[in-house]
Amino acid sequence: MKENPNTKPKLIKRIPNIPKKPQKGSKFNIFWVYAAIILGIIVLQFLFNTDSSKLISYRTFETTMLQSGDVQKLVAYKHEDLVNVEVYIKPDRLKDAKYKEYQNKSNFSQGKGPVAYFTAGSMDAVDTQLKESQKNIPAEQQILAEKETRQSSFNSWFFTVIIPVLLFIGFWIFIMRRMGGGAGGGGGQIFNIGKSKATLFDKESQVNVTFNDVAGLEEAKQEVMEIVDFLKNPKKYTNLGGKIPKGALLVGSPGTGKTLLAKAVAGEAQVPFFSLSGSDFVEMFVGVGASRVRDLFKQAKDKAPCIIFIDEVDAIGRARGKNSMMGGNDERENTLNQLLVEMDGFGTDSGIIILAATNRPDVLDTALLRPGRFDRQISIDKPDLVGREQIFKVHLKPIKTSSEVDAKKLSAQTPGFAGAEIANVCNEAALIAARRNKESVDMQDFQDAIDRVIGGLEKKNKIISPEEKRIVAYHEAGHAIAGWYLEHADPLVKVSIVPRGVAALGYAQYLPKEQFLYTTEQLTDGMCMTMGGRVAEDIVFGKISTGAQNDLERITKLSYAMVTIYGMNSTIGNISFHDPQNEYNFNKPYSEKTSEMIDVEVRKLISEVYDRTKNLLTEKRDGLEKLAQKLIEKEILFQADLEEILGKRPFDNRTTYDEFVNGTGDQKPAAEGLLHDGVGETSDPATAITPAKTDA
Repeated sequence: MKENPNTKPKLIKRIPNIPKKPQKGSKFNIFWVYAAIILGIIVLQFLFNTDSSKLISYRTFETTMLQSGDVQKLVAYKHEDLVNVEVYIKPDRLKDAKYKEYQNKSNFSQGKGPVAYFTAGSMDAVDTQLKESQKNIPAEQQILAEKETRQSSFNSWFFTVIIPVLLFIGFWIFIMRRMGGGAGGGGGQIFNIGKSKATLFDKESQVNVTFNDVAGLEEAKQEVMEIVDFLKNPKKYTNLGGKIPKGALLVGSPGTGKTLLAKAVAGEAQVPFFSLSGSDFVEMFVGVGASRVRDLFKQAKDKAPCIIFIDEVDAIGRARGKNSMMGGNDERENTLNQLLVEMDGFGTDSGIIILAATNRPDVLDTALLRPGRFDRQISIDKPDLVGREQIFKVHLKPIKTSSEVDAKKLSAQTPGFAGAEIANVCNEAALIAARRNKESVDMQDFQDAIDRVIGGLEKKNKIISPEEKRIVAYHEAGHAIAGWYLEHADPLVKVSIVPRGVAALGYAQYLPKEQFLYTTEQLTDGMCMTMGGRVAEDIVFGKISTGAQNDLERITKLSYAMVTIYGMNSTIGNISFHDPQNEYNFNKPYSEKTSEMIDVEVRKLISEVYDRTKNLLTEKRDGLEKLAQKLIEKEILFQADLEEILGKRPFDNRTTYDEFVNGTGDQKPAAEGLLHDGVGETSDPATAITPAKTDA
C-alpha cells in the first residue's frame, strides 16, 4: 500500500515513568547512635591496646637482653597461677636489629612500653633466677624485679572500657534531654526539639470552663460563640456563602478575662483545642521556632476541625524591623514569617480557627492583623457597672455570704476593677471573715477587702511620731477640702491616716463617675484636688515634705498629656505627639524650641493649679483645721463625717453609685463605706485624676 505523502505522522507522546512515592523507612532511634559510639570505643580499645608485648623464655631473656646490659627495669605481677615479668629496654638500645621482632605500637612509638615478658612459678622464683643470672655483677648494678599488684583482666577491662562508656552514655543522655527541653518524650528529645509544645484538649482531657463561667463580656462572648457555632454547624454558614473568620484576636488589659474566654471556647466547642503561649515558639536554636509553627499547624490539620489558641501572641508577633538592636532578632522574625505563611496557607473551609490574646496590640506586626489572618479583633475592656455585678455573682457562688451582701452595691463600689481584681476582692473577703472566725462573709468584710486591694495591708503596729501624724492629717485634709469645694472633682468617700502598704502613710478614696471623655475643666479640677495635700502642708507648716511624691507624679503626667497629647494648650495648639507604637523610635517629633515651649507651658499650668488650690484652701482654712483635728482624733472619716463638719457639698452632682443603686440624688450614708478602687490607672493619663490613694 502506497503511503500518502500529505498525511502527517502521528506523534506518540511518551508518558514518563512517574517514580513511586518513597515509603517511609523505619523511624530513626537515638539508641542506634549510642550503640555505634559504644562499638567504636571497644574497637579502639582493642586496636590500640598497649598490652601487646611478646612472650619469651627466661633463657632468651637472659642471653639476649640481660647479659648485654640492655634491660632498663623489670616489673613482676601475679597473673592467674603464674607470675608475669615485663621487660623494659633502654630507649637507646631499642634501635638494635635484634629488637625488630619485638616491635609494637606501644614501645617503639614512644619507647615506654614493655618489649617482652616471661613467666615464673612465683615471686621468689623470679628473685632466685635473677640473682643466679647476675652473680658475677656487683650487687649495686644488679637489676631486680619491681613487684606490682594488678587487677584481673576482667576487672581491668571493666574499669577501662565499661565504666567510661557508661559515663559517656549518661552524659550524652543528659545533654539530649536538656537540649530537647523535655519535648516529644522518649530518648530522642534532640530530634524532637522542633516539635510543637502545644497542649491538646480533646474528649479525653476536656476543659470544664463554659460560657456560664464568663461574666461581664457579653459582646465578646457573642463573637466567640459564633465561632463555636460554626464548628458545630458549619453548613449553616457555608450554605449562605458566608466564610467564618480564620482568626480572632482578643485584645484587652491584663485581668479582663482573655484567657478565661479562650478556656470557655475550649469547653463549649467540643473539638480539639490546642493551647500554647507565644513564648513557646522562642528558642535559642536557629530555625526551631519556625519548625514548631509548622508542626503545630500539621497537627491541627490532622485534628480538624479544631481551634488553636496562642496566648501572649506579642512574644512572636512584634513588628518586624522596629526597635532592632544590632540587626534585630532574626530568629523571632523567622518564626513570625512562618506563622504568617501558615495562617494564610489553608483553606477557609479547613475547620481550623486561630484565637490569640494580647494586651499589647500596638506592637503587633501589621501583616498579622490584616484580613485573612486575624479577621476579627475582639476588644475586651474593663467591665462596666452591669458587667461587674455579673462578675461578682459568679465569684460569690462558692463563698458562704450573709444575706446583706449585694453584688449590685459591690459593683458600684469598685469602678475600674477588672475581673481578676474582683476575684481577688472576693477571695480576700473570705480570708478576712475566716480570720475573724465568722460563719459567713458580710458586707464589712468585703469593704475591708476592697481597702486591702486598693491601699495594701493595714500597718497597725507602724510607729509614727505625733509630728508626722499631724503632717499626714493636714495633707489628707487638704485633698478632702479641695475635692469637696471643686465642682468637677470626684466626690470624696473616705479619708484615712492609717498607714497601709509599703510607703502610704495615708490615703483618700473617691467615687468617680464612669465616663470616657474629660473636659479641660474636669482635668484641671482633678489636678487641684491632687495638689491639695502639698498646698495644705505649705499653708499650715510653712514647709513641705516628701509625702506629695505620688501626687506630683500624677500631676506632671497629666500636665504633659494635656499639652502634648490632648491639644489643650493655646500656645502649643491643637497638636498631638502621641506615639503608642514608638514610630518615632525615641526621637522627638518636634524641635528643641518646641520642646522648651512645652516645658514652659507645663510649668505654667502646674503653677496656675497650685495658686488656685492655695487660694481655695486659704479661703476654707477653718474647715481645713476642723477636718485635720477630726482626722487626728478618729484616723478614718467617711462622707457623713465630712458633711457634718463642712456641710452639704455645694454641687448637686449624682454619683454613679446613687444613679445605679439608689436612683436618687442623695448621697449614700458613710456607714455603707463607699470606696473608689483606683485600680483603673492605665496608660491613659486622663485616669490619673482619680487617685485611689494619696501617699503622704
